[in-house]
Amino acid sequence: MACCPGSMTAMFINIIPEFRHDQAVQRLMVASTSSSLSAVVDMVMLGISLEDISVPPAAAEYARRFAQHDLSLEALLRAYRLGEHTFLQWVIQDLSQRAMPADDALAVTSRIALLVNGYIDRVIEGLTDIYQTERQRWEERSDATRTAQVRAVLATDGLTTSMAEQMLGLALRGWHIAAVAWVSASDEAVHLHAVGRLLAEASGGTPVLVHADASTIWAWMSFPDRPSLNVDPLAARLAEYGSLRIALGEPGAEVAGFRTSHEEALRARQVAEIGAQGAQRLYPHAQVALAGLLIDRRDAVRVWVQRTLGPLARDDQSAARLRETLRVLLEANGSYLEAAARMHVHKNTVLYRVRKAEELLGRPVTDGRLAIEVALLACDQLAATTEAVAPQPPP
Repeated sequence: MACCPGSMTAMFINIIPEFRHDQAVQRLMVASTSSSLSAVVDMVMLGISLEDISVPPAAAEYARRFAQHDLSLEALLRAYRLGEHTFLQWVIQDLSQRAMPADDALAVTSRIALLVNGYIDRVIEGLTDIYQTERQRWEERSDATRTAQVRAVLATDGLTTSMAEQMLGLALRGWHIAAVAWVSASDEAVHLHAVGRLLAEASGGTPVLVHADASTIWAWMSFPDRPSLNVDPLAARLAEYGSLRIALGEPGAEVAGFRTSHEEALRARQVAEIGAQGAQRLYPHAQVALAGLLIDRRDAVRVWVQRTLGPLARDDQSAARLRETLRVLLEANGSYLEAAARMHVHKNTVLYRVRKAEELLGRPVTDGRLAIEVALLACDQLAATTEAVAPQPPP
């Protein structure tokens, strides 16, 4: 039976984008494929037990290289399943050229298919362990140094852009938007691996990533000119990744912007973790900037909110609905029609809720509008509400 590693690797390159490596890695890929084919043929021809099968050294090294290049494990395992299918096609073609009864040919094919499937299952199990171990080791080794360098740049005052570039080995001229990505559950930390891809899609470039800890990534997207980032597609994509959330700083230039944008992303994360944002996953600093400035004075803010909003600041469902209606109405510049459209309710519902809110306020919403807007924002983004006194019927 003629098995050609070259034709199999050519198929991998054609079908799986991750297999389009440079020449050095492609040679390792050919060696990995060749060693796996030889092992399969030896197992079939010599009757080697599956218990004695281990991952061929070249295949193990290729899996490690795959992990080091941040290529997906799924792509590597897909290649093994494609290889299994191709090998069985070769078997069928070889048997068709031999003069043997159809029943015998079918029995031989079934037996070989069973053996090859067992081999692939056993090798994939070993390769998965090798890949994951190497991925963790590689990330810890390479990321620890980069994280220390980034922390030094963030903590050292008076750095020029040139000095920071030398410390990081990165070009910092131009503009930067910092991101802080985190997961709330340790069993969802796997979603952190999607951060680089999501930010690359949003920015059109390759972001700088460092692991701040096991559940947090710091990142920077860089641009030649002041960027205007469309955050809506990123917000939509985040919904696919469990508890993964991302806070964004505002654009900043050179090393000063690299630092201030990061500080803003950290403050936006603080706001995100305090406020009750429902299904929200993306937190641009521009949307929470005022709350970020108030976050260190929450006790004083809560007292002021209670004085400004009175019973409307209660922490219950009824008051929350009225506050949301007022907030949307003020954002709509007092247009009841636009507020109703944004909230997907009838205009009369907005009118009714505003009347109820003004009863609790003890004055029209237009009286002291700025203070009311800030207090509503503090309730929404800083959880600056007061304890409910009793359940209230919904309006």
